[in-house]
Amino acid sequence: MTENLKVEVVGLNRVKGKHLIVQIRLSNTGTDRHLSWPGEMADRTRPLGAIRWASGIGVLDTRARTWILPYEPAGSPCLCSDLDRDGLGRFIGPGRSITVYAVLPAPSGNPATTTVVTPVGPPMLNVPISDEAPAGDFPDPDAEPVTPVVRRLVLTSESLDESEETADDGKELQVNLSSDVLFAVNEAALTSDAKAIMDRTAKLIDASPATVVTVAGHADSSGDDAINDPLSLRRAQAVRRTLSALLSRDGIRFQAKGYGSRRPLYDNDSDEGRRRNRRVTVTFPKPRPATREPVATTSPGETGLTGAAKAGGRPIAVEVTGLRRLPGGLGLLTYKITNEGSDEIWFTDLHRAQDWEAYKYRAASNVRVTDVAAGRRYPPGRLEVPTDDGVDSYCACTDVSGVRIGTAKFAPGQTREFWSLFALPGTDGALKVEIGPFRDLRIPVR
Repeated sequence: MTENLKVEVVGLNRVKGKHLIVQIRLSNTGTDRHLSWPGEMADRTRPLGAIRWASGIGVLDTRARTWILPYEPAGSPCLCSDLDRDGLGRFIGPGRSITVYAVLPAPSGNPATTTVVTPVGPPMLNVPISDEAPAGDFPDPDAEPVTPVVRRLVLTSESLDESEETADDGKELQVNLSSDVLFAVNEAALTSDAKAIMDRTAKLIDASPATVVTVAGHADSSGDDAINDPLSLRRAQAVRRTLSALLSRDGIRFQAKGYGSRRPLYDNDSDEGRRRNRRVTVTFPKPRPATREPVATTSPGETGLTGAAKAGGRPIAVEVTGLRRLPGGLGLLTYKITNEGSDEIWFTDLHRAQDWEAYKYRAASNVRVTDVAAGRRYPPGRLEVPTDDGVDSYCACTDVSGVRIGTAKFAPGQTREFWSLFALPGTDGALKVEIGPFRDLRIPVR
């Protein structure tokens, strides 16, 4: 995302079996200007990290479904390279390089490789981890009190008929069933359209190790608590009774609650946000994964990964460079946007997501992967950041806020690369990819 900034992993060492030291070489490949690196390498989810620290270096732990960032010592935001303390200087001259580091928890399961993440480009897959001590003098996280900084990665999907959406955090599956499909207005008796949704949800519970299932009714902000609270509870109880009767195994206990309008998922200021807030949420431990993850194949007749289109009459082209299957049910989409015209133009369509999506700041979130045969659509995942008031959500995709807010401006011939992390269905073959205003593409999973 930053022209002439080259990023290379030059060290990845597991220390004491539980810590990871990541070393990144930053090179200015240009010939005519200096590059400022601190803001580029800072973690966008920590306000203090945006000043002088390499706090955005981390790894993606696909097994634990987490995004791991550098430890946080007392009194500083990051156990990592510091602009002032390490004497690195704020700028990298033309043709020059510097090396920055970060110390963080090792990914779970003692893997031989991992995915390294930085704020400036797509995740770097399958980077080998060495168990040898790294050369150099690095801080010992056991020598002082430090706090692990871990962002849970939540993967979402939604049915094309708008009957339900799911959120998977790697431990629990949250299924949000649309009240507009389940019930008539102001009623708590299930409609005939609810049968297929109830059957599908019951099968998910049967496939899980659940012993307790929580069913919660929710309303939008219309009406008052005197109406919303009892209605949401009656709807939760109706779903509980039906699911209990459909299960094929014993030993599962249900808890039904009604929250009225007090726990919205989305902004109630839009019709779409209110529709999604009218829901019954069924939460239970994640179903057991398949014993074998499907192997990606390319169907006969596939024409490759490239697709181009004009965006609103502007000479903007898109090229998908990869749709890759990662462990843990994840997928990584990478694509390039190019200004093929002779004039400088602005292109802001990538962060024009639907208004009910509560991603923090601006990000390239206006992207979807769809399994047409299964009738499911997959938005980019979200990184959850605990706050004093609850949880903030950040898009697990290219950030176009902060120091990169100007990336919507493309010079003639300029190309930038973007990425998104998704839940990836087990379907072999090609999936439909929707990127901003461009025509839909069919992309094989590699």
